Amino acid sequence: MSKTGEILDYSLLKRVMVFSEPYKSQMWLTATFAILLAFLAPLRPLLINYALDEYILIPNLEMLFQVTILMIAILAIEAIVQFYYIYYAAWIGQHVIQDLRGKIYKHIVSLKLSFFDKTPIGTVVTRTISDIETIAAIFSEGLLIIIAELLKIVAVLAVMFYTDVKLTIVSLASIPLLLIATSWFKRSIKSAFQQVRTQVSVMNAFIQEHIVGMNIVQIFVREQAEYQKFKKINKAHQDAHLRSILYYSIFFPVVEILSASSIGLIIWWGGSAILSGQEVTFGELVAFILYIHMLFRPIRQLADRFNILQMGIVGSDRVFKILDTNQKIQDNGDLVLENVKGDISFQGVFFAYNRDQWVLKGINFDIEAGKTLSLVGETGAGKTSVTNVLNRFYDIQKGSINIDGYSIEDVKLTSLRKQIAFVQQEVFLFSDSIFNNITLYDEHISIQRVEDAARQIGIHEFISTLPGGYNYSVGERGVTLSTGQRQLIAFLRVYVRNPKILILDEATSSIDTETEQLLQNALEKLAVNRTLIIIAHRLSTIRNADKILLFKDGEIIEQGSHNYLMEQKGIYQRMYSTQQFVNK
Repeated sequence: MSKTGEILDYSLLKRVMVFSEPYKSQMWLTATFAILLAFLAPLRPLLINYALDEYILIPNLEMLFQVTILMIAILAIEAIVQFYYIYYAAWIGQHVIQDLRGKIYKHIVSLKLSFFDKTPIGTVVTRTISDIETIAAIFSEGLLIIIAELLKIVAVLAVMFYTDVKLTIVSLASIPLLLIATSWFKRSIKSAFQQVRTQVSVMNAFIQEHIVGMNIVQIFVREQAEYQKFKKINKAHQDAHLRSILYYSIFFPVVEILSASSIGLIIWWGGSAILSGQEVTFGELVAFILYIHMLFRPIRQLADRFNILQMGIVGSDRVFKILDTNQKIQDNGDLVLENVKGDISFQGVFFAYNRDQWVLKGINFDIEAGKTLSLVGETGAGKTSVTNVLNRFYDIQKGSINIDGYSIEDVKLTSLRKQIAFVQQEVFLFSDSIFNNITLYDEHISIQRVEDAARQIGIHEFISTLPGGYNYSVGERGVTLSTGQRQLIAFLRVYVRNPKILILDEATSSIDTETEQLLQNALEKLAVNRTLIIIAHRLSTIRNADKILLFKDGEIIEQGSHNYLMEQKGIYQRMYSTQQFVNK
Protein backbone atom coordinates (compact mmCIF):
# COMPACT_ATOMS: atom_id res chain seq x y z
CA MET A 1 0.00 0.00 0.00
CA SER A 2 1.26 3.50 -0.79
CA LYS A 3 2.55 5.26 2.25
CA THR A 4 0.65 8.43 3.08
CA GLY A 5 2.60 11.57 2.31
CA GLU A 6 5.25 9.88 0.22
CA ILE A 7 5.66 11.29 -3.27
CA LEU A 8 6.80 7.91 -4.53
CA ASP A 9 6.51 4.55 -2.81
CA TYR A 10 9.95 3.07 -3.47
CA SER A 11 9.00 -0.27 -1.89
CA LEU A 12 6.33 -0.73 -4.56
CA LEU A 13 8.72 0.41 -7.29
CA LYS A 14 11.30 -2.10 -6.06
CA ARG A 15 8.67 -4.83 -6.12
CA VAL A 16 7.72 -3.95 -9.70
CA MET A 17 11.38 -4.02 -10.74
CA VAL A 18 11.64 -7.64 -9.56
CA PHE A 19 9.53 -8.57 -12.59
CA SER A 20 12.14 -7.02 -14.92
CA GLU A 21 14.94 -9.31 -13.68
CA PRO A 22 14.45 -11.88 -16.49
CA TYR A 23 15.15 -9.03 -18.93
CA LYS A 24 18.35 -7.68 -17.40
CA SER A 25 20.25 -7.69 -20.70
CA GLN A 26 17.53 -5.58 -22.35
CA MET A 27 17.54 -3.22 -19.34
CA TRP A 28 21.30 -2.71 -19.62
CA LEU A 29 20.99 -2.20 -23.37
CA THR A 30 18.29 0.43 -22.85
CA ALA A 31 20.41 2.13 -20.18
CA THR A 32 23.32 2.24 -22.64
CA PHE A 33 21.10 3.94 -25.22
CA ALA A 34 20.00 6.45 -22.54
CA ILE A 35 23.65 7.31 -21.79
CA LEU A 36 24.39 7.75 -25.50
CA LEU A 37 21.41 10.08 -25.90
CA ALA A 38 22.58 12.13 -22.92
CA PHE A 39 26.04 12.66 -24.45
CA LEU A 40 24.73 13.31 -27.95
CA ALA A 41 22.21 15.99 -26.88
CA PRO A 42 24.60 18.89 -26.04
CA LEU A 43 26.83 18.28 -29.08
CA ARG A 44 24.58 20.20 -31.49
CA PRO A 45 24.55 23.53 -29.53
CA LEU A 46 28.28 23.09 -28.94
CA LEU A 47 28.86 22.74 -32.70
CA ILE A 48 26.57 25.72 -33.40
CA ASN A 49 28.60 27.76 -30.90
CA TYR A 50 31.82 26.71 -32.62
CA ALA A 51 30.47 27.33 -36.14
CA LEU A 52 29.19 30.85 -35.32
CA ASP A 53 32.38 32.02 -33.65
CA GLU A 54 34.92 30.31 -35.90
CA TYR A 55 33.37 29.98 -39.39
CA ILE A 56 30.55 32.56 -39.72
CA LEU A 57 31.78 35.67 -37.88
CA ILE A 58 35.17 34.78 -39.35
CA PRO A 59 34.00 33.44 -42.73
CA ASN A 60 35.21 29.96 -43.68
CA LEU A 61 32.69 28.29 -45.99
CA GLU A 62 34.59 25.01 -46.35
CA MET A 63 34.86 24.40 -42.60
CA LEU A 64 31.27 25.53 -42.09
CA PHE A 65 30.16 22.87 -44.57
CA GLN A 66 32.13 20.20 -42.69
CA VAL A 67 30.60 21.23 -39.37
CA THR A 68 27.13 21.09 -40.95
CA ILE A 69 27.78 17.55 -42.22
CA LEU A 70 28.97 16.57 -38.74
CA MET A 71 25.76 17.96 -37.17
CA ILE A 72 23.63 15.99 -39.67
CA ALA A 73 25.61 12.83 -38.85
CA ILE A 74 25.06 13.40 -35.10
CA LEU A 75 21.34 13.93 -35.72
CA ALA A 76 21.16 10.66 -37.69
CA ILE A 77 22.98 8.76 -34.93
CA GLU A 78 20.73 10.34 -32.31
CA ALA A 79 17.60 9.33 -34.26
CA ILE A 80 18.79 5.71 -34.56
CA VAL A 81 19.69 5.51 -30.86
CA GLN A 82 16.34 7.13 -29.95
CA PHE A 83 14.48 4.50 -32.01
CA TYR A 84 16.13 1.57 -30.27
CA TYR A 85 15.81 3.23 -26.87
CA ILE A 86 12.04 3.75 -27.26
CA TYR A 87 11.53 0.27 -28.74
CA TYR A 88 13.39 -1.62 -26.01
CA ALA A 89 11.84 0.45 -23.21
CA ALA A 90 8.38 -0.48 -24.52
CA TRP A 91 9.50 -4.09 -25.16
CA ILE A 92 10.53 -4.48 -21.52
CA GLY A 93 7.24 -2.98 -20.33
CA GLN A 94 5.11 -5.31 -22.43
CA HIS A 95 7.05 -8.41 -21.36
CA VAL A 96 6.82 -7.43 -17.70
CA ILE A 97 3.04 -6.97 -17.80
CA GLN A 98 2.66 -10.19 -19.78
CA ASP A 99 4.42 -12.04 -16.96
CA LEU A 100 2.56 -10.10 -14.28
CA ARG A 101 -0.84 -10.58 -15.90
CA GLY A 102 -0.17 -14.31 -16.18
CA LYS A 103 0.81 -14.44 -12.52
CA ILE A 104 -2.23 -12.52 -11.30
CA TYR A 105 -4.62 -14.60 -13.42
CA LYS A 106 -3.06 -17.81 -12.11
CA HIS A 107 -3.46 -16.41 -8.60
CA ILE A 108 -7.08 -15.39 -9.18
CA VAL A 109 -8.17 -18.82 -10.41
CA SER A 110 -6.63 -20.40 -7.30
CA LEU A 111 -8.58 -18.22 -4.85
CA LYS A 112 -11.44 -19.45 -2.74
CA LEU A 113 -14.93 -18.73 -3.99
CA SER A 114 -15.41 -16.60 -0.86
CA PHE A 115 -13.10 -14.01 -2.43
CA PHE A 116 -15.43 -13.69 -5.43
CA ASP A 117 -18.44 -13.61 -3.12
CA LYS A 118 -17.11 -10.36 -1.64
CA THR A 119 -15.23 -8.77 -4.57
CA PRO A 120 -17.10 -7.25 -7.53
CA ILE A 121 -16.13 -8.86 -10.84
CA GLY A 122 -15.58 -5.44 -12.41
CA THR A 123 -12.96 -4.67 -9.76
CA VAL A 124 -11.06 -7.88 -10.53
CA VAL A 125 -11.23 -7.11 -14.27
CA THR A 126 -9.86 -3.58 -13.66
CA ARG A 127 -6.93 -4.98 -11.67
CA THR A 128 -6.14 -7.58 -14.34
CA ILE A 129 -6.45 -5.31 -17.39
CA SER A 130 -6.22 -1.53 -17.00
CA ASP A 131 -4.24 -1.36 -13.72
CA ILE A 132 -1.61 -3.70 -15.13
CA GLU A 133 -1.40 -1.60 -18.30
CA THR A 134 -0.29 1.36 -16.20
CA ILE A 135 2.62 -0.76 -14.93
CA ALA A 136 3.91 -1.15 -18.51
CA ALA A 137 4.19 2.64 -18.66
CA ILE A 138 6.66 2.53 -15.73
CA PHE A 139 9.20 1.09 -18.16
CA SER A 140 8.12 2.53 -21.53
CA GLU A 141 7.27 6.08 -20.44
CA GLY A 142 8.26 6.38 -16.79
CA LEU A 143 11.39 5.15 -15.05
CA LEU A 144 13.67 4.64 -18.07
CA ILE A 145 12.66 7.98 -19.61
CA ILE A 146 13.31 9.71 -16.26
CA ILE A 147 16.80 8.19 -16.14
CA ALA A 148 17.49 9.33 -19.71
CA GLU A 149 16.25 12.88 -19.04
CA LEU A 150 18.30 13.15 -15.83
CA LEU A 151 21.43 12.05 -17.68
CA LYS A 152 20.68 14.61 -20.40
CA ILE A 153 20.35 17.38 -17.80
CA VAL A 154 23.68 16.38 -16.22
CA ALA A 155 25.40 16.32 -19.62
CA VAL A 156 23.97 19.71 -20.66
CA LEU A 157 24.92 21.31 -17.33
CA ALA A 158 28.48 19.92 -17.61
CA VAL A 159 28.91 21.46 -21.08
CA MET A 160 27.36 24.76 -19.90
CA PHE A 161 29.73 25.06 -16.93
CA TYR A 162 32.65 24.09 -19.16
CA THR A 163 31.71 26.84 -21.65
CA ASP A 164 30.98 29.72 -19.25
CA VAL A 165 30.45 29.47 -15.48
CA LYS A 166 28.94 32.95 -14.98
CA LEU A 167 26.52 32.62 -17.87
CA THR A 168 25.48 29.19 -16.55
CA ILE A 169 24.77 30.57 -13.07
CA VAL A 170 22.68 33.40 -14.57
CA SER A 171 20.71 30.97 -16.76
CA LEU A 172 19.94 28.77 -13.74
CA ALA A 173 18.56 31.63 -11.62
CA SER A 174 14.96 30.48 -12.11
CA ILE A 175 15.70 26.79 -11.42
CA PRO A 176 14.87 26.97 -7.65
CA LEU A 177 11.41 28.29 -8.52
CA LEU A 178 11.03 25.52 -11.07
CA LEU A 179 12.00 22.87 -8.50
CA ILE A 180 9.44 24.25 -6.03
CA ALA A 181 6.71 24.20 -8.71
CA THR A 182 7.69 20.67 -9.74
CA SER A 183 7.61 19.40 -6.15
CA TRP A 184 4.11 20.87 -5.64
CA PHE A 185 2.94 19.38 -8.92
CA LYS A 186 4.20 15.88 -8.10
CA ARG A 187 2.55 15.87 -4.68
CA SER A 188 -0.75 17.21 -5.98
CA ILE A 189 -0.99 14.93 -8.98
CA LYS A 190 -0.36 11.78 -6.88
CA SER A 191 -3.66 12.08 -5.00
CA ALA A 192 -5.45 13.04 -8.22
CA PHE A 193 -4.24 9.89 -10.01
CA GLN A 194 -5.17 7.70 -7.03
CA GLN A 195 -8.69 9.10 -7.22
CA VAL A 196 -8.81 8.53 -11.00
CA ARG A 197 -7.87 4.84 -10.61
CA THR A 198 -10.43 4.42 -7.80
CA GLN A 199 -13.20 5.89 -9.94
CA VAL A 200 -12.22 3.72 -12.92
CA SER A 201 -12.58 0.64 -10.71
CA VAL A 202 -15.95 1.79 -9.35
CA MET A 203 -17.24 2.48 -12.87
CA ASN A 204 -16.05 -0.88 -14.23
CA ALA A 205 -17.65 -2.74 -11.33
CA PHE A 206 -20.96 -0.90 -11.80
CA ILE A 207 -21.13 -1.42 -15.56
CA GLN A 208 -20.14 -5.10 -15.42
CA GLU A 209 -22.65 -5.88 -12.68
CA HIS A 210 -25.51 -4.08 -14.38
CA ILE A 211 -24.85 -5.57 -17.81
CA VAL A 212 -24.92 -9.06 -16.30
CA GLY A 213 -28.10 -8.20 -14.41
CA MET A 214 -29.72 -6.24 -17.24
CA ASN A 215 -32.80 -8.49 -17.27
CA ILE A 216 -33.52 -7.55 -13.65
CA VAL A 217 -33.05 -3.85 -14.43
CA GLN A 218 -35.52 -4.05 -17.30
CA ILE A 219 -38.04 -6.38 -15.64
CA PHE A 220 -38.42 -4.01 -12.68
CA VAL A 221 -38.30 -0.87 -14.88
CA ARG A 222 -35.19 0.47 -13.14
CA GLU A 223 -33.50 1.86 -16.26
CA GLN A 224 -33.88 5.52 -15.25
CA ALA A 225 -32.95 4.95 -11.61
CA GLU A 226 -29.81 2.99 -12.53
CA TYR A 227 -28.94 5.63 -15.12
CA GLN A 228 -29.04 8.29 -12.40
CA LYS A 229 -26.67 6.18 -10.28
CA PHE A 230 -24.35 5.83 -13.25
CA LYS A 231 -24.44 9.60 -13.86
CA LYS A 232 -23.14 10.17 -10.33
CA ILE A 233 -20.33 7.64 -10.81
CA ASN A 234 -19.51 9.11 -14.23
CA LYS A 235 -19.46 12.63 -12.74
CA ALA A 236 -17.06 11.52 -9.98
CA HIS A 237 -14.81 9.98 -12.65
CA GLN A 238 -14.91 13.21 -14.67
CA ASP A 239 -14.14 15.35 -11.62
CA ALA A 240 -11.13 13.20 -10.76
CA HIS A 241 -9.75 13.63 -14.29
CA LEU A 242 -10.46 17.38 -14.33
CA ARG A 243 -8.60 17.73 -11.05
CA SER A 244 -5.49 16.19 -12.60
CA ILE A 245 -5.92 18.37 -15.72
CA LEU A 246 -6.14 21.47 -13.49
CA TYR A 247 -2.71 20.71 -12.04
CA TYR A 248 -1.28 20.26 -15.54
CA SER A 249 -2.90 23.54 -16.63
CA ILE A 250 -1.16 25.39 -13.79
CA PHE A 251 2.21 23.70 -13.97
CA PHE A 252 3.07 23.85 -17.67
CA PRO A 253 2.46 27.62 -18.12
CA VAL A 254 4.62 28.21 -15.02
CA VAL A 255 7.42 26.20 -16.63
CA GLU A 256 7.11 28.20 -19.87
CA ILE A 257 7.25 31.50 -17.97
CA LEU A 258 10.35 30.40 -16.04
CA SER A 259 11.98 29.16 -19.24
CA ALA A 260 11.30 32.48 -20.98
CA SER A 261 12.64 34.31 -17.92
CA SER A 262 15.89 32.35 -18.08
CA ILE A 263 16.28 33.10 -21.78
CA GLY A 264 15.62 36.78 -21.07
CA LEU A 265 18.29 36.81 -18.37
CA ILE A 266 20.78 35.14 -20.72
CA ILE A 267 20.12 37.66 -23.49
CA TRP A 268 20.38 40.56 -21.04
CA TRP A 269 23.51 39.32 -19.27
CA GLY A 270 25.20 37.87 -22.34
CA GLY A 271 24.29 40.79 -24.57
CA SER A 272 25.60 43.27 -22.00
CA ALA A 273 28.80 41.26 -21.72
CA ILE A 274 29.31 41.21 -25.50
CA LEU A 275 28.64 44.97 -25.81
CA SER A 276 31.05 45.75 -22.96
CA GLY A 277 33.75 43.59 -24.50
CA GLN A 278 33.75 40.86 -21.83
CA GLU A 279 34.67 37.23 -22.59
CA VAL A 280 31.28 36.15 -23.91
CA THR A 281 30.95 35.36 -27.60
CA PHE A 282 27.91 35.58 -29.86
CA GLY A 283 28.14 31.81 -30.46
CA GLU A 284 28.04 31.12 -26.71
CA LEU A 285 24.95 33.34 -26.33
CA VAL A 286 23.06 31.43 -29.06
CA ALA A 287 24.25 28.06 -27.69
CA PHE A 288 23.07 28.94 -24.17
CA ILE A 289 19.59 29.79 -25.46
CA LEU A 290 19.52 26.28 -26.96
CA TYR A 291 20.88 24.83 -23.71
CA ILE A 292 18.01 26.44 -21.77
CA HIS A 293 15.51 24.70 -24.03
CA MET A 294 17.42 21.45 -23.49
CA LEU A 295 17.28 21.95 -19.72
CA PHE A 296 13.70 23.07 -19.28
CA ARG A 297 12.14 20.57 -21.67
CA PRO A 298 13.59 17.56 -19.78
CA ILE A 299 12.63 19.13 -16.43
CA ARG A 300 9.08 19.68 -17.68
CA GLN A 301 9.01 16.16 -19.12
CA LEU A 302 10.41 14.82 -15.85
CA ALA A 303 7.32 16.08 -14.06
CA ASP A 304 5.10 14.52 -16.73
CA ARG A 305 7.05 11.26 -16.75
CA PHE A 306 7.02 11.22 -12.99
CA ASN A 307 3.25 11.36 -13.10
CA ILE A 308 3.16 8.41 -15.48
CA LEU A 309 5.49 6.61 -13.09
CA GLN A 310 3.21 7.59 -10.22
CA MET A 311 0.14 6.24 -12.02
CA GLY A 312 2.02 3.00 -12.62
CA ILE A 313 2.91 2.79 -8.93
CA VAL A 314 -0.73 3.44 -7.96
CA GLY A 315 -1.76 0.69 -10.41
CA SER A 316 0.85 -1.69 -9.03
CA ASP A 317 -0.40 -1.05 -5.48
CA ARG A 318 -3.87 -2.20 -6.53
CA VAL A 319 -2.51 -5.20 -8.46
CA PHE A 320 -0.30 -6.33 -5.57
CA LYS A 321 -3.29 -6.16 -3.22
CA ILE A 322 -4.83 -8.92 -5.32
CA LEU A 323 -1.57 -10.89 -5.40
CA ASP A 324 -1.24 -10.48 -1.61
CA THR A 325 -4.75 -11.79 -1.03
CA ASN A 326 -4.16 -14.90 1.02
CA GLN A 327 -7.44 -16.65 0.34
CA LYS A 328 -6.21 -19.71 -1.49
CA ILE A 329 -7.54 -23.19 -0.86
CA GLN A 330 -4.68 -24.94 0.90
CA ASP A 331 -3.48 -27.64 -1.49
CA ASN A 332 -1.12 -29.44 0.87
CA GLY A 333 -2.26 -32.96 0.10
CA ASP A 334 -0.04 -35.22 -1.96
CA LEU A 335 -2.42 -38.15 -2.32
CA VAL A 336 -3.61 -38.95 -5.86
CA LEU A 337 -6.89 -40.85 -5.98
CA GLU A 338 -6.76 -43.94 -8.20
CA ASN A 339 -9.36 -46.64 -8.84
CA VAL A 340 -11.90 -44.55 -6.95
CA LYS A 341 -15.08 -46.31 -5.85
CA GLY A 342 -17.02 -43.27 -4.60
CA ASP A 343 -17.74 -43.93 -0.90
CA ILE A 344 -18.44 -40.60 0.84
CA SER A 345 -18.45 -39.90 4.57
CA PHE A 346 -19.17 -36.67 6.49
CA GLN A 347 -18.16 -36.82 10.16
CA GLY A 348 -19.08 -33.94 12.49
CA VAL A 349 -18.74 -31.31 9.77
CA PHE A 350 -19.09 -27.66 10.81
CA PHE A 351 -18.85 -24.94 8.20
CA ALA A 352 -19.41 -21.16 8.05
CA TYR A 353 -18.99 -18.71 5.18
CA ASN A 354 -18.56 -16.00 7.82
CA ARG A 355 -16.93 -16.72 11.16
CA ASP A 356 -19.25 -18.28 13.77
CA GLN A 357 -22.30 -18.02 11.49
CA TRP A 358 -22.61 -21.77 11.05
CA VAL A 359 -24.22 -22.97 7.83
CA LEU A 360 -23.51 -26.65 8.55
CA LYS A 361 -23.70 -27.81 12.15
CA GLY A 362 -22.23 -31.21 12.97
CA ILE A 363 -23.27 -32.97 9.75
CA ASN A 364 -22.90 -36.78 9.79
CA PHE A 365 -23.81 -39.15 6.96
CA ASP A 366 -22.37 -41.91 4.76
CA ILE A 367 -23.17 -42.86 1.19
CA GLU A 368 -21.87 -46.02 -0.42
CA ALA A 369 -20.27 -46.07 -3.85
CA GLY A 370 -22.76 -46.28 -6.71
CA LYS A 371 -25.68 -45.17 -4.54
CA THR A 372 -27.89 -42.11 -4.90
CA LEU A 373 -28.11 -39.51 -2.14
CA SER A 374 -30.67 -36.71 -2.23
CA LEU A 375 -30.44 -33.47 -0.26
CA VAL A 376 -33.74 -31.69 0.40
CA GLY A 377 -34.88 -28.78 2.51
CA GLU A 378 -35.80 -25.13 2.39
CA THR A 379 -33.62 -22.53 0.65
CA GLY A 380 -30.63 -21.71 2.85
CA ALA A 381 -30.88 -24.94 4.81
CA GLY A 382 -27.33 -26.01 3.82
CA LYS A 383 -27.82 -28.32 0.84
CA THR A 384 -25.53 -26.51 -1.61
CA SER A 385 -22.98 -25.94 1.15
CA VAL A 386 -22.57 -29.72 1.46
CA THR A 387 -21.53 -29.97 -2.20
CA ASN A 388 -19.33 -26.85 -1.93
CA VAL A 389 -17.25 -28.31 0.88
CA LEU A 390 -17.12 -31.73 -0.79
CA ASN A 391 -15.49 -30.07 -3.81
CA ARG A 392 -13.33 -27.99 -1.46
CA PHE A 393 -14.58 -24.75 -2.99
CA TYR A 394 -14.61 -23.79 0.69
CA ASP A 395 -12.79 -25.42 3.60
CA ILE A 396 -14.64 -26.70 6.65
CA GLN A 397 -13.81 -25.42 10.13
CA LYS A 398 -14.43 -28.67 12.06
CA GLY A 399 -14.90 -32.35 11.33
CA SER A 400 -13.77 -34.45 8.39
CA ILE A 401 -14.91 -35.40 4.90
CA ASN A 402 -13.64 -38.67 3.43
CA ILE A 403 -13.76 -40.29 0.01
CA ASP A 404 -12.99 -44.01 -0.01
CA GLY A 405 -11.66 -43.57 3.52
CA TYR A 406 -9.21 -40.78 2.62
CA SER A 407 -9.61 -37.27 4.04
CA ILE A 408 -10.15 -34.86 1.17
CA GLU A 409 -7.60 -32.50 2.77
CA ASP A 410 -4.93 -35.16 2.18
CA VAL A 411 -5.86 -35.47 -1.49
CA LYS A 412 -4.26 -33.30 -4.14
CA LEU A 413 -6.87 -30.74 -5.17
CA THR A 414 -6.69 -31.50 -8.90
CA SER A 415 -7.05 -35.21 -8.20
CA LEU A 416 -10.08 -34.61 -5.96
CA ARG A 417 -11.92 -32.45 -8.46
CA LYS A 418 -11.26 -34.81 -11.34
CA GLN A 419 -13.36 -37.38 -9.47
CA ILE A 420 -16.28 -35.01 -8.81
CA ALA A 421 -18.51 -33.42 -11.46
CA PHE A 422 -21.15 -30.78 -10.84
CA VAL A 423 -24.16 -30.02 -13.05
CA GLN A 424 -25.93 -26.91 -11.79
CA GLN A 425 -29.46 -25.78 -12.40
CA GLU A 426 -28.11 -22.64 -14.10
CA VAL A 427 -25.52 -23.98 -16.54
CA PHE A 428 -22.68 -21.64 -17.49
CA LEU A 429 -21.39 -21.85 -21.06
CA PHE A 430 -18.60 -19.77 -22.53
CA SER A 431 -19.03 -17.76 -25.71
CA ASP A 432 -17.47 -20.47 -27.87
CA SER A 433 -18.28 -23.62 -29.82
CA ILE A 434 -20.13 -26.56 -28.32
CA PHE A 435 -17.00 -28.70 -28.72
CA ASN A 436 -14.83 -26.23 -26.75
CA ASN A 437 -17.51 -25.89 -24.07
CA ILE A 438 -17.48 -29.66 -23.66
CA THR A 439 -13.70 -30.16 -23.70
CA LEU A 440 -12.79 -26.82 -22.09
CA TYR A 441 -9.71 -26.90 -24.35
CA ASP A 442 -8.50 -30.22 -22.94
CA GLU A 443 -6.27 -31.49 -25.76
CA HIS A 444 -6.66 -35.08 -24.55
CA ILE A 445 -10.36 -35.08 -25.47
CA SER A 446 -10.85 -35.67 -29.19
CA ILE A 447 -13.89 -34.87 -31.31
CA GLN A 448 -14.40 -38.61 -31.81
CA ARG A 449 -14.50 -39.17 -28.06
CA VAL A 450 -17.05 -36.34 -27.67
CA GLU A 451 -19.26 -37.70 -30.46
CA ASP A 452 -19.13 -41.24 -29.05
CA ALA A 453 -20.07 -39.94 -25.61
CA ALA A 454 -22.93 -37.91 -27.11
CA ARG A 455 -24.28 -41.02 -28.85
CA GLN A 456 -24.06 -43.05 -25.65
CA ILE A 457 -26.20 -40.62 -23.66
CA GLY A 458 -28.51 -39.91 -26.60
CA ILE A 459 -27.84 -36.27 -27.49
CA HIS A 460 -25.70 -36.57 -30.63
CA GLU A 461 -28.76 -36.14 -32.83
CA PHE A 462 -29.73 -32.91 -31.05
CA ILE A 463 -26.24 -31.41 -31.55
CA SER A 464 -26.11 -32.53 -35.19
CA THR A 465 -29.28 -30.53 -35.96
CA LEU A 466 -27.55 -27.28 -34.94
CA PRO A 467 -25.81 -25.19 -37.66
CA GLY A 468 -22.22 -26.39 -37.68
CA GLY A 469 -22.92 -29.22 -35.25
CA TYR A 470 -20.20 -29.37 -32.61
CA ASN A 471 -18.69 -26.14 -34.01
CA TYR A 472 -21.90 -24.21 -33.33
CA SER A 473 -21.19 -21.07 -31.29
CA VAL A 474 -23.48 -20.88 -28.27
CA GLY A 475 -23.03 -17.13 -27.68
CA GLU A 476 -22.27 -15.44 -24.38
CA ARG A 477 -23.41 -17.61 -21.44
CA GLY A 478 -25.04 -19.97 -23.98
CA VAL A 479 -27.74 -17.45 -24.90
CA THR A 480 -28.49 -19.11 -28.27
CA LEU A 481 -29.53 -22.36 -26.55
CA SER A 482 -32.56 -23.11 -24.40
CA THR A 483 -32.20 -23.98 -20.71
CA GLY A 484 -32.65 -27.68 -21.44
CA GLN A 485 -30.15 -27.63 -24.30
CA ARG A 486 -27.56 -26.00 -22.07
CA GLN A 487 -28.13 -28.71 -19.49
CA LEU A 488 -27.66 -31.39 -22.14
CA ILE A 489 -24.29 -29.83 -23.03
CA ALA A 490 -23.40 -29.79 -19.32
CA PHE A 491 -24.28 -33.50 -19.02
CA LEU A 492 -22.05 -34.30 -21.99
CA ARG A 493 -19.24 -32.18 -20.53
CA VAL A 494 -19.41 -34.34 -17.42
CA TYR A 495 -19.76 -37.67 -19.22
CA VAL A 496 -16.58 -37.32 -21.31
CA ARG A 497 -14.56 -36.91 -18.09
CA ASN A 498 -15.96 -40.06 -16.46
CA PRO A 499 -16.02 -38.87 -12.80
CA LYS A 500 -16.93 -41.30 -10.01
CA ILE A 501 -19.04 -38.77 -8.08
CA LEU A 502 -21.77 -36.75 -9.78
CA ILE A 503 -23.61 -33.82 -8.18
CA LEU A 504 -26.86 -32.52 -9.71
CA ASP A 505 -28.47 -29.31 -8.54
CA GLU A 506 -32.00 -30.18 -9.75
CA ALA A 507 -30.63 -30.19 -13.29
CA THR A 508 -33.89 -31.40 -14.83
CA SER A 509 -36.25 -28.69 -13.59
CA SER A 510 -37.92 -25.87 -15.51
CA ILE A 511 -37.69 -27.44 -18.97
CA ASP A 512 -40.08 -28.81 -21.57
CA THR A 513 -41.23 -32.43 -21.52
CA GLU A 514 -39.27 -33.52 -24.62
CA THR A 515 -35.99 -32.12 -23.37
CA GLU A 516 -36.64 -33.50 -19.90
CA GLN A 517 -36.95 -36.97 -21.41
CA LEU A 518 -33.55 -36.52 -23.11
CA LEU A 519 -32.09 -35.35 -19.83
CA GLN A 520 -33.56 -38.28 -17.90
CA ASN A 521 -32.12 -40.72 -20.45
CA ALA A 522 -28.75 -38.99 -20.22
CA LEU A 523 -28.93 -39.03 -16.43
CA GLU A 524 -29.59 -42.78 -16.38
CA LYS A 525 -26.40 -43.29 -18.40
CA LEU A 526 -24.46 -40.89 -16.20
CA ALA A 527 -25.59 -42.54 -12.98
CA VAL A 528 -24.28 -46.01 -13.89
CA ASN A 529 -21.43 -47.01 -11.53
CA ARG A 530 -21.30 -43.52 -10.02
CA THR A 531 -22.16 -42.07 -6.66
CA LEU A 532 -24.96 -39.59 -7.32
CA ILE A 533 -25.81 -36.61 -5.11
CA ILE A 534 -28.97 -34.73 -6.06
CA ILE A 535 -29.99 -31.37 -4.60
CA ALA A 536 -33.74 -31.69 -5.00
CA HIS A 537 -36.41 -29.00 -5.12
CA ARG A 538 -39.12 -31.22 -6.61
CA LEU A 539 -39.42 -34.14 -4.22
CA SER A 540 -41.19 -36.27 -6.84
CA THR A 541 -37.88 -36.56 -8.74
CA ILE A 542 -35.99 -38.33 -5.92
CA ARG A 543 -38.39 -41.07 -4.89
CA ASN A 544 -35.91 -43.73 -5.99
CA ALA A 545 -32.94 -42.26 -4.12
CA ASP A 546 -31.17 -44.74 -1.83
CA LYS A 547 -30.98 -42.13 0.93
CA ILE A 548 -32.65 -38.77 1.46
CA LEU A 549 -31.31 -36.16 3.88
CA LEU A 550 -33.71 -33.44 5.03
CA PHE A 551 -31.88 -30.27 6.08
CA LYS A 552 -33.10 -27.45 8.28
CA ASP A 553 -30.96 -24.57 9.58
CA GLY A 554 -27.74 -26.42 8.75
CA GLU A 555 -28.69 -29.68 10.45
CA ILE A 556 -30.03 -33.06 9.25
CA ILE A 557 -33.38 -33.48 10.91
CA GLU A 558 -34.59 -36.55 8.97
CA GLN A 559 -32.90 -39.18 6.83
CA GLY A 560 -33.77 -42.43 5.10
CA SER A 561 -35.38 -43.73 1.93
CA HIS A 562 -38.51 -42.13 0.48
CA ASN A 563 -40.76 -44.92 1.73
CA TYR A 564 -39.21 -44.84 5.19
CA LEU A 565 -39.61 -41.07 5.54
CA MET A 566 -43.18 -41.22 4.30
CA GLU A 567 -43.96 -43.86 6.95
CA GLN A 568 -42.51 -41.62 9.69
CA LYS A 569 -45.12 -38.97 8.88
CA GLY A 570 -42.68 -36.20 9.72
CA ILE A 571 -41.65 -32.98 7.98
CA TYR A 572 -40.59 -34.77 4.78
CA GLN A 573 -43.98 -36.47 4.47
CA ARG A 574 -45.76 -33.12 4.89
CA MET A 575 -43.50 -31.40 2.33
CA TYR A 576 -44.00 -34.19 -0.19
CA SER A 577 -47.75 -34.26 0.27
CA THR A 578 -47.97 -30.46 -0.05
CA GLN A 579 -46.00 -30.48 -3.32
CA GLN A 580 -48.17 -33.28 -4.70
CA PHE A 581 -51.32 -31.32 -3.79
CA VAL A 582 -50.00 -28.08 -5.37
CA ASN A 583 -48.99 -29.87 -8.58
CA LYS A 584 -52.40 -31.45 -9.10
